[in-house]
Amino acid sequence: MKPMRPRLLAVAGPLKGGVFALPEAEFSIGRGASSRLRIVDRSVSRHHCVLKFEEGRYTIRDLDSRNGTFVNDAPVSERVLENGDRIKIGAAQFLFLVQDVEPVFEAALVHFEDADIDTQSTVQLRYEDALYLRPDKLLAALPIAGQMARDLHALLKVSTAINSTLGTEELKEKLLELIFEIVPAERGAILLVSAAGEEFASVSGRVRDSGSVQTVRVIRAVVRHVLREGVAVLGNSVLNGDIFKSSESLAASGIQSVLCVPLILCGKVLGAIYLDTSCSETRFAEDHLQLVTAIAGIAAVALENSRHVEWLEGENRRLKEEMSVEHSMIGESPRMRDVYQFIAKVAPTDSTVLICGESGTGKELAARAIHENSSREEKPFVPINCAAITETLLESELFGHERGAFTGAVVQKKGKLEVAEGGTLFLDEVGELAPALQAKLLRVLQEREFERVGGTRSIKVDIRLIAATNRDLAELVKSGAFRQDLFYRLNVVSITMPPLRARKEDIPPLTSCFIDRLSQRCRRRVSGVSPEARACLMQYSWPGNVRELENAIERAVVLGSTGLILPEDLPEAVLESDLSTGAPIAQYHEAVKEVKKQVIANAVEQAGGNYTEAAKILGVHPNYLHRLIRNMGLKPALKK
Repeated sequence: MKPMRPRLLAVAGPLKGGVFALPEAEFSIGRGASSRLRIVDRSVSRHHCVLKFEEGRYTIRDLDSRNGTFVNDAPVSERVLENGDRIKIGAAQFLFLVQDVEPVFEAALVHFEDADIDTQSTVQLRYEDALYLRPDKLLAALPIAGQMARDLHALLKVSTAINSTLGTEELKEKLLELIFEIVPAERGAILLVSAAGEEFASVSGRVRDSGSVQTVRVIRAVVRHVLREGVAVLGNSVLNGDIFKSSESLAASGIQSVLCVPLILCGKVLGAIYLDTSCSETRFAEDHLQLVTAIAGIAAVALENSRHVEWLEGENRRLKEEMSVEHSMIGESPRMRDVYQFIAKVAPTDSTVLICGESGTGKELAARAIHENSSREEKPFVPINCAAITETLLESELFGHERGAFTGAVVQKKGKLEVAEGGTLFLDEVGELAPALQAKLLRVLQEREFERVGGTRSIKVDIRLIAATNRDLAELVKSGAFRQDLFYRLNVVSITMPPLRARKEDIPPLTSCFIDRLSQRCRRRVSGVSPEARACLMQYSWPGNVRELENAIERAVVLGSTGLILPEDLPEAVLESDLSTGAPIAQYHEAVKEVKKQVIANAVEQAGGNYTEAAKILGVHPNYLHRLIRNMGLKPALKK
């Protein structure tokens, strides 16, 4: 291997196949337009990381990105790079190379310039007027002239080549290569818009006969006009006017001709092909405009099919991951699918996992799913609630104790850590750990060994730790209630379980599951939920999450008297949820209570003291009326 200028080789992701030479200076990477290497990927931060050349070596530094920067699969904040290091940034992966490799494709950086262009001085061509896309016009032009014959031969070559190319990035690279063979462009770029059409989801650039990474400067106004109007644009002598004086980089480039053609499929604009040249002797002609428009018409189908196939492959992988995850959780909302994907990714590893979320969101179910889908599934899953046991007992529960370690310790006892050997220890409500226990737990995580209470011998342990909390550990660290070093040890990979109010589409399947389970337990047949009761369930905010929903359904199954759960079978808080706005809370509830009392009293008086008749008047079940009277303390008043 011969020495060479260090570079990044893109091996996966949106820039796959690209080779990017590194300058002996700062080299920024991110999603923002100002980055030297721009990665159009939602999982990449606008300013993600930077490579810096210092003292003869390159250092990569993460810029507090949202999803982190990884070197050889390890998250890094700052690290010196060595030949062959694999860098992961969002979905993109690169090899850092300081020895020669055979480049797959010398990609150019694409930079958008915000200069304007005078569209009145340009030639514009609509798709319906493109000669090579209209067989009737071609027949009218017979016999075919020499130039037209060459163009048709070029189109046949393009069609054959792109229809045998798989992968969107490879397709764009091949397309630019073929265009350079038949159009005198010096620089080119293929820009694909996102599904929403608000920004570019994919950009690829190339410079003709370039041995090093260069920049393709795309005039944003030209592309916007082409995408908005759906017309192809040809402009010559574009730098002669005053409109580019504000852009020094464009003026320095000496661009003479610009050609931009939309990629259109079934009336939808997918993106654009952008070409330019600085050579005044080989400017673009209208023949080039016709030819590239025809190429765009052929390429649009192939590019859209390629993107669709890649999307389907991604969905297939995601669904396979979800289907392969065994769990006891219920829900198919987007938020829960994210949870299943997370479990599928972290379960095969031995990484410590921190599960955050409100009480009742299913943190222990998620922990069990991680264990059951890991290589430790045949070993114990040992849960322990740190908030339910006193500090002294918790230490003994975790670490065990020797005989005589304290009063009552008449025999040696193994702790949860030993019981979980080879399996998973789940620490629920880890934020409640006392400071002394935090220090001991930190040692277990660092050294994978501990001592029993009253013991002197270190015991090695092989466990995976999963912790859960409903508190903000970062805030506890700031207040000094939780050790910062322990927080970092626990927060290797983390997920926040979504509250029920954020996934209300999961309420109906959860309700059906609870009804089936509780009907058998309570020996009472309940077939479902009435529409009115379902509306109450859907509009309530569920501060207690899934656990509160289960309790509400159990109450309704126990107290209900029909085959359907009715609104009157549900807790008062659920029934009143649609009215709980406006006046201050205490004042509001007091007012509602007084109105209810008066309505019930009037109905009982109208029925002559007969509760069954009063229930008919009110339109509720007699059992519900009895509960209301009892809960509101109305019996003495009604007897008067």
